[in-house]
Amino acid sequence: MDATDGGPGSSEDPQGQRTTGEAAEPEIAGTLPETETARTLPETETARSLPETEAAGGSATEAGRSPALRASDRERDAVVQRVQQAFAEGRLDDTEFDERMRAALTARTHADLDVLLADLPAGAAVRGPAPTTAGRGPGRMAIALKSSVRRGGRWRVPERYTTVVYKGSGWLDLRAAELSGPVTTFLAVAYKSQVTILVPPGVRVEMTGFGVTQGADEEDPGYRLPTDAPVVQVRGVGYKGTVEITTRPPERSALRR
Repeated sequence: MDATDGGPGSSEDPQGQRTTGEAAEPEIAGTLPETETARTLPETETARSLPETEAAGGSATEAGRSPALRASDRERDAVVQRVQQAFAEGRLDDTEFDERMRAALTARTHADLDVLLADLPAGAAVRGPAPTTAGRGPGRMAIALKSSVRRGGRWRVPERYTTVVYKGSGWLDLRAAELSGPVTTFLAVAYKSQVTILVPPGVRVEMTGFGVTQGADEEDPGYRLPTDAPVVQVRGVGYKGTVEITTRPPERSALRR
């Protein structure tokens, strides 16, 4: 009787579907996934994009190479070593090397430094003395009697080097040389001769002796060398001659004499 009269809990519509309050639940349940999907999709995309943004920001922070940031002494020194290495490999001529060295030492921002390395291959310069290798060490003395002493290019310089020139000429080019220690001492004797020591701008020079001069065309660019910059001590004696320290190479004709 209850079933025929449509009693509680058993009422059905003409199509055989239940008409109780539970009938609305499937519709609500059916719409929830769509709503949740619509809401979660932007959140998923945002969640995926956040790590990329954070990763990009993190790499930029680690690199620390924002062009507008001020350059430090250590960063200038690293670029100086890269330029010196490129010169030793023959990638730069004398003029380019001199210009880039001075520009690196007076650079103010990362952009000023980056432009100096734009056309050079990437490479890591190593600071400090050259590693000790087995075998004979570098020569410690050069003597010229009515002749000349010529050293240049990639050569290893000992911590103490002596040059004696009698009625001749001496030319020691340190721009691409490997210094054996943080302090290199040169003893130069010029008897009726001229001994020229060419150093890169990033080297601190200390001069003492008789007849020792600095290049007449030298100008102080106003840069501050780092505290750990290599030091070249020159102790010279010139009798009717001179011992000259310079950072600017002479003309090509003078080098070929």
